[in-house]
Amino acid sequence: MFGRERVELKTLDQVRVMRRAGLVVAGVHAAVRAAARPGMTTADLDAVAARTIAEAGATSNFLGYHGFPASICTSVNDEVIHGIPGSRVLEAGDVVSVDAGAVVDGWHGDAAATFVLGADGALAPGSAEADPADDALVRATEAAMWAGIAALAAGSRVGDVGRAVEAAVEVAGAATGAVYGIVEEYVGHGIGTAMHQPPDVLNYATSDRGARLRAGMCLCVEPMISRGSGATRELEDGWTVVTADGARAAHWEHSVAILEGGITVLTAVDGGAERLGALGVEVVRLD
Repeated sequence: MFGRERVELKTLDQVRVMRRAGLVVAGVHAAVRAAARPGMTTADLDAVAARTIAEAGATSNFLGYHGFPASICTSVNDEVIHGIPGSRVLEAGDVVSVDAGAVVDGWHGDAAATFVLGADGALAPGSAEADPADDALVRATEAAMWAGIAALAAGSRVGDVGRAVEAAVEVAGAATGAVYGIVEEYVGHGIGTAMHQPPDVLNYATSDRGARLRAGMCLCVEPMISRGSGATRELEDGWTVVTADGARAAHWEHSVAILEGGITVLTAVDGGAERLGALGVEVVRLD
């Protein structure tokens, strides 16, 4: 531990266990994405996730967390985060965000992804079937996440992530003429023996440079971007966060480890090699 926030530093062996948890989370996302169809409920997606976690011999770190009643969060259209799976029926054209986590031997993994639902399932980025504005939102949010992750390799402080995310969102908006809002009330975080740990990982630039980046830190980078102002409100269920103006939103997240030789994305099957390689970052391979 170090600093006033007591940031947890991990050994390489501990990071390897977190990698196992991260791969379970990656498997959950793959299974949910493959299963999603119009006519399914968000509870159906949760059942797919719960089964995938159980078959991997892991446990959900969402289920029961401060009373949360499901294994994943399913947030649709104007729902930003923390949507509770239930009776909502998915429709073609929906923007679906899934946040999932898992625990292996006491160590946590956490990741989120967003897709546009087509007539036959989740659409690939750039699909002509998707509303162009929704597709651009999803891609802009994912690109902002990868820019933030790359900043963990090139930067020196946690605050470098927020500056990189904000810059990427501005570039995406300028390229398409879209006006995007960064959700500021909810941020990324440290992860390890608990799902949420210090330090906070902001998605926007501030004067506070944040904690110094050090080997052994594991952080979740998770921008939430809307097609509107970025302002949010919480519904009466005490969980679901929606955009205040009703604009659609997207949410992307990965768990990342900082190692002596560089970084690795614990919740990406390839460790982040493809997307980070395109940004000039070589990842440390753990498997």
